[in-house]
Amino acid sequence: MGSEAIHDELDRRAAEVADRVVAWRRHLHRHPELSNREVNTARLVAEHLRALGLDEVRTGIAGHGVVGVLRGAAAGERVVALRADMDALPVRDLCGTDFASEVVDSDYPGGPFPVSHACGHDCHTAMLLGAATVLAGARDRLPGTVLFVFQPAEEGPPVTEEGGARAMVEAGAFAAPVPTMAFGLHVTPHPKGYVGYRIGNQYGASALVRIVVTGKQTHGSTPWQGIDPMPAVGAILTGIGQVYRQVSAFDAVTVSIGHVEDVGRFNIIGETVTLWGTVRCAVESDMAEVRRRLTTLAEHSAAAYGATASVEYLQPVPPVHNSGPWVAAALPTFRRVVGEERVVETGGTLGYDDVSEFVSRFGGLYVMLGVQDAALDASGRPVPLPGGRGLVTNHNPHFYADDDTLVTGVRLHAHVAYDHLTGNLVASAPS
Repeated sequence: MGSEAIHDELDRRAAEVADRVVAWRRHLHRHPELSNREVNTARLVAEHLRALGLDEVRTGIAGHGVVGVLRGAAAGERVVALRADMDALPVRDLCGTDFASEVVDSDYPGGPFPVSHACGHDCHTAMLLGAATVLAGARDRLPGTVLFVFQPAEEGPPVTEEGGARAMVEAGAFAAPVPTMAFGLHVTPHPKGYVGYRIGNQYGASALVRIVVTGKQTHGSTPWQGIDPMPAVGAILTGIGQVYRQVSAFDAVTVSIGHVEDVGRFNIIGETVTLWGTVRCAVESDMAEVRRRLTTLAEHSAAAYGATASVEYLQPVPPVHNSGPWVAAALPTFRRVVGEERVVETGGTLGYDDVSEFVSRFGGLYVMLGVQDAALDASGRPVPLPGGRGLVTNHNPHFYADDDTLVTGVRLHAHVAYDHLTGNLVASAPS
């Protein structure tokens, strides 16, 4: 059977599984689980992979990670790792569908939290389950091995726990067989069915930052008898707004404090205040300098008010980097799946995704899949379609994804896997 016939078969099988993909996505959306708590999600994934008769289904990797191993019947040495993330967010679900989440996790550290798939990982998991179904049905013509990688804790585990992509690597998830390519995709507020790619850093480098400002507790009526950490916190928050001016203006950086935590009450000047935030850099080489300046700012601001500050950087994630040779190799596949006019180059983002741990080790790439009611304007930027549901960014409580577009993600996974195994999607060596 020629490659064109194989691609047609993959598309036919994807169409056959499309309704199940939508059903999986809606079930997962209604029953989301936070990072390192993906118990039922992982169980659903493992049960379906076993039902497909894969050669191996490995579970319990770095918490609740699952890897399905499909060895093709045809001869071939290449190994493609297709990745989906499974965890949800501590965000209310206001997407407005009848399968919206009403889950509240009362036991999660720092909770209780409402929980929802406001980043689209329910879509990612459902699409990869669909791709596993498609490729398992065509295993007799696969010349190599496919790894279906379902990753926990992409959003970051609780700070006292390990988890995520790096933990899966360290747990030996890819020791045998070793991938020759990693591939994944992320749903995004772009026009439905469009594939967005970027040569270079698709996502930035990131780190979680924890700043603890310590003073001396006293009664609110006698501030001179203690050391109030609050003025130091205010100075740090104000100073953070100037950090970007201390590094090159040609590469974006940002420091955002998302949570302030103290212990006390209205009439007590507490001893400590903890700031939790994130550092993002478009270029990884800027990260060390931003960290140095943020640490200096916190320590010196606290000292100015007689307090102290300690700064920790946790859960570092390298940027997702798509090399030119890998993009060039994949563009024909993308264009075959969605049409040439729907494959577009995008700008960079300071979002992060720890799929970078896989792409940087094994080669490959990570792309965007549009799932919203949008069009591209003359500059190539997404704009809402009249009468549609609007453009809503990931991590917003109103984030939504179009169910009918999910089959496109199934086809992308399946075509990329087959093309890599047959040697048609392989990065050329630099000349």
